[in-house]
Amino acid sequence: MSLRVRVEDLAAIVGAAHVVTDDVPARHTQDLWGSDRVGHASVVVRPADAAEVAAVLAHCHGHHQPVAVQGGMTGLVGGAVPGADEVVLSTERLAGATVDLAGRTVTAGAGATLGDVQDLAAEHGFLLPIDLASKGSATIGGCVATNAGGVNVVGFGMTRQHVRSLEVALADGRVLTLSTPLVKDNAGMDLKQLFIGSEGLLGVVTSATLGLQPAALSRTGAFVALEDLDTALALLNALQRKLPGAVTAFEVMWDDAYRTLEPTGMRLPLPFGHPLYALVECRGADPAGDAERLAVAVAEFSDSLLDAAVATNAAELGAFWAARERIPAEILRMQPLFGFDVSVPAGALAKCLAAMRVELERSWPAVKLLVFGHLGDDNVHIAVVTGETTRERKPEVEHIVYRLVTESGGSISAEHGVGFEKRSYLGYTRSADEIALMRRLKELLDPRGILNRDRMIPWGGENA
Repeated sequence: MSLRVRVEDLAAIVGAAHVVTDDVPARHTQDLWGSDRVGHASVVVRPADAAEVAAVLAHCHGHHQPVAVQGGMTGLVGGAVPGADEVVLSTERLAGATVDLAGRTVTAGAGATLGDVQDLAAEHGFLLPIDLASKGSATIGGCVATNAGGVNVVGFGMTRQHVRSLEVALADGRVLTLSTPLVKDNAGMDLKQLFIGSEGLLGVVTSATLGLQPAALSRTGAFVALEDLDTALALLNALQRKLPGAVTAFEVMWDDAYRTLEPTGMRLPLPFGHPLYALVECRGADPAGDAERLAVAVAEFSDSLLDAAVATNAAELGAFWAARERIPAEILRMQPLFGFDVSVPAGALAKCLAAMRVELERSWPAVKLLVFGHLGDDNVHIAVVTGETTRERKPEVEHIVYRLVTESGGSISAEHGVGFEKRSYLGYTRSADEIALMRRLKELLDPRGILNRDRMIPWGGENA
């Protein structure tokens, strides 16, 4: 299928210099971390502001032209990977940000990277709590569209908890300012919530106002080895009781995942060979005493620990995080692999993983199950390496993983959304009535189905 709009008309809206048709960079055709889906970008349009976004959408809406909305392309489900018949709308030029000191908020364009906005907030003594490994590429618009989580959710919550207001362009070109920067604003329905986590199906986020927290005066951490998941959960609960409000991250790494660091030669916080490892970070306002309080709390739990290291300075804490954040990159070297970003209730996770290993080993006796994640928020990353050289049996692996996650009371998607990759499994987590309501909302706000068509929910409406 060819495009239904003329490149010249798009250029008239955003300027010829901001419409790319020849030698489109590869970053517009595949997720940054790679995926099975490789798209084709016939034309990339880069509007400068909400008015230009709206004008592009109005033009495409009038011609029934599908649009793929792109941010930093750091997703894992192919949600922004375009088809040849789609206009790519890149938010990269919507990159400005300003801080309101009195209101303790930051207003950022959809294309501003999370890292840049964090740095801006830090310059003013504030913290934007959303934190992802991909913050140098991930954009604010993408964080909102997927309700991004990251490593600080146990302490601060998901992106949704930080959004005060949104500016959104609808498919027909209308621009809405949804809610206000006020902490309390209950004048009618909170419509911005419809767009947070909607993966761009209902409208294009052009800017967001996010609440900020005072920057911590101290950051301390510990890296510990444990016998099992129950012990890790007990440690988390103990630290949260002893250090109320201080625990902002609690990461876990199973031994197989931690061992992927062995070839790197990097200095590791603890030696290999323990069943499970955990990284805890605490933030506080007492640089002189916070590290000691954490050390005492960990020491009081020492009878249940196999080994432990407590960071006494920023460099040591940085080394802890360097080990945790290197694991995904090392796992990605083990191709072909099948990666899963799911949620499982913490109390059911050990049983779920044990059942998963048993089922996978029936079909792939040499299978490797590499697991790590954010234990305090139920989010776990699972990498399955079957030992085969092709990806032909991917649906079989997915069915086993998603079925067991669902039977354990979990969700097929903790972060990154549904996109194309998980669309056929949405019914594992959401009921038929829920999916039908999602479809009705899509048809109401985007009756011609131009926005991110066929992501999350198959499109069967007007001019399908």
